[in-house]
Amino acid sequence: MFYGQNRHTIDPKGRAIFPAKYREKLGDVFYITRGLQSCLFVYPRDEWLKFEEKLKALPDSTGGAIQRYFFNNTEEVSFDKQGRVLIPGHLRDFAGLSKDIVIAGVSSKIEIWDAQKFDELNTMDNMSPDEISAQMELLGL
Repeated sequence: MFYGQNRHTIDPKGRAIFPAKYREKLGDVFYITRGLQSCLFVYPRDEWLKFEEKLKALPDSTGGAIQRYFFNNTEEVSFDKQGRVLIPGHLRDFAGLSKDIVIAGVSSKIEIWDAQKFDELNTMDNMSPDEISAQMELLGL
């Protein structure tokens, strides 16, 4: 499981260092894909395979667009000797990543955000504590 948030930078070649605690859990080969809300999702191999199976089970009539969204925009990646990963240009562009990024743990995956977007999202009052509590009750949490 991935928790917490870490601020890093992307070098001019598009590489970013991941925290050691994340590198260990991601393993030698992992996957970066488009996320939602202008971020990227990063999955360890075993979690990606679970997600992939769910995507493949979607019927073409309703799931084709979702499958294309993820499968056409996923890259298999690994760390270099310095613990850096090259974030492909098309994914950096999609997420609007500038030099400063946030690498955030979200349970079974990691999200990569442009730091400014991340800060804006986390300062907006999207839901009050009471609204969050009500949603948690509906979900049985």
